[in-house]
Amino acid sequence: MLSEGYLIPANSKRGQLIFNYFRGIDLIIFGIGLAISFLLLIIIGTGELWRTIIILTPAVIGAFLVAPVPNYHNVLVLITSIYQYLNNRRNYIWKGWCVTSGDDKQ
Repeated sequence: MLSEGYLIPANSKRGQLIFNYFRGIDLIIFGIGLAISFLLLIIIGTGELWRTIIILTPAVIGAFLVAPVPNYHNVLVLITSIYQYLNNRRNYIWKGWCVTSGDDKQ
């Protein structure tokens, strides 16, 4: 028996993303990291290992933030979800089998 609802394919969200993986803000974050690394490359120049690590750090951080993660869009969304969970007020109401909620007549 068919339901009256509208069936949405599982991958319909990917059609709204750039290259099927990135949101606009993801590309901006990665682009800023690459731009900073490029500017550091021009200003500092490579020659020693510690200089190369300093130059590549912004690009690596940007790539890490937009890397896809299972069950979330990417690492940035995961970090945002964790932050919101830890900083928002949570109110847990116990409605277990051993406590009456006050609605039951005895």
